[in-house]
Amino acid sequence: MKILMGTKNPGKIEGARQAFEKYFENVEIMGIAVSSEVGDQPVNEEILEGAKNRVKNLKEYAKINHINVDYYIASEAGITNLLGEWIDFNSAVIENKEGLQSIGMSQGFQIPKKYINDILETELGKVMDNIFQGENLGKGKGGISYLTHDEISRIDLTRNAFIMALISHINGDIWR
Repeated sequence: MKILMGTKNPGKIEGARQAFEKYFENVEIMGIAVSSEVGDQPVNEEILEGAKNRVKNLKEYAKINHINVDYYIASEAGITNLLGEWIDFNSAVIENKEGLQSIGMSQGFQIPKKYINDILETELGKVMDNIFQGENLGKGKGGISYLTHDEISRIDLTRNAFIMALISHINGDIWR
């Protein structure tokens, strides 16, 4: 099974691989850097919009480069205050070669108000790097790994978002 994913981030690719390998064999994921067409720190609706835009741009990339795949996938992390508190979560979008598109979300975690302005001016990853004196924490286990004392990683959040997005693809007409 060939999958084109809209990122070069190894943590996101590994999370997607783990999700797909729960349900499919011979999973091959090729990461391609494509634009999300949203800001570096997606907020509210931009989170899902960014993932959908990555899938759209992957399809265009595949068409131009004559690449045939079974699935186009993308994830986008961001923050939302639509529930009355600032929460970080990951969205995932999957589209199969027939055009069936589905979405999924990861679990989320609250962000203290004292960090929100800095996050909105830069991005959560840079604020986490500063807090934990790391560099590019979001490219591996992620800042969430530090916050949960290595219990949950960015890979886990991405995997779970993709498992939720796979529901429509693994359950046929029952859940479409």
